[in-house]
Amino acid sequence: MIRLVTPRTLFVVLGLACLLAVWLSLALGPVSLPMMDTLRAGLRLLGLPVNGAGLEQAELILGQIRLPRTLLGLAVGAVLALAGVAMQGLFRNPLADPGLVGVSSGAALGAAIAIVGSAWVGGIPEAFAPYLLSLCAFLGGLGVTALVYRLGRKDGQTSVATMLLAGIALTALASSAVGLFTYLADDATLRTLTFWNLGSLNGASYQRLWPLVLVAAGVALWLPRRAEALNAMLLGESEARHLGFEVEKLKRELVFCTALGVGAAVAAAGLIGFIGLVVPHLIRLLAGPDHRVLLPASLLAGASLLLFADLAARLVLAPAELPIGIVTAFIGAPFFLYLLLRGRA
Repeated sequence: MIRLVTPRTLFVVLGLACLLAVWLSLALGPVSLPMMDTLRAGLRLLGLPVNGAGLEQAELILGQIRLPRTLLGLAVGAVLALAGVAMQGLFRNPLADPGLVGVSSGAALGAAIAIVGSAWVGGIPEAFAPYLLSLCAFLGGLGVTALVYRLGRKDGQTSVATMLLAGIALTALASSAVGLFTYLADDATLRTLTFWNLGSLNGASYQRLWPLVLVAAGVALWLPRRAEALNAMLLGESEARHLGFEVEKLKRELVFCTALGVGAAVAAAGLIGFIGLVVPHLIRLLAGPDHRVLLPASLLAGASLLLFADLAARLVLAPAELPIGIVTAFIGAPFFLYLLLRGRA
């Protein structure tokens, strides 16, 4: 594969793009802030001694609304892109997606159970209610992924093809269960469930943010340590074993890492598609398949792309807000069709 840019150039461009995305995400919205006021208010929030005359409104908007939303977007985009790299490495297919192991559909089922079930049961303790949806979505994603992995195991070996087929079957089963809950829901819960399935960073808070940040940091620190093993997997499982890598252990770790990261991201922001497919493939086209470059570059690109998509969601129909899943689908679907046509050519 031809490398179009050097890794150093790629990281400089992606780093600048990420900084620009963060700055624009903090400055723009229903109430737009001047760029310099945004910078000064941000420095004051960090505790730096900056003249704060006339910055009270900017500090309030940044500290309570836009900063947690921006950090949530960075974490979600980064972890979805890293999970996409992990799945494409596991299946040795650049068109693989984190949803192939059932984590997204499992999280959607968990969310449906939480949204519709809480309306039926009622009486949820007030202290627990804000976390019920995220917890059920996270557990649903982990549960379905664990079942997919278990079905793919036989005689101490994990069959990637069997996992793929099991993931497709369980995704269809979970989707039908979500459809059943959608049919049984009343108007209020149906609206909540529909908008959650479209994904959004709206309503971000530090309480929702910190579990995802911990998971994203763990995934971002762990996956690059397996870059050499993922490079060896490109040659095939037998070749990777002959090179001294523990292939079965690597498969378990990749599946667990994907389930943990995507489950936490979906629990925090709902279903957001195409980031895990588009970003790794785009970076691979630019810089080649070396996972030592692919993983950190995908982290930066995923975080930047999701923030730019969130900006579009906020600004296109302002003061109304589009679900971010619609924006990423508009970006990802044409790119996916381009890849198909390019492959045919």
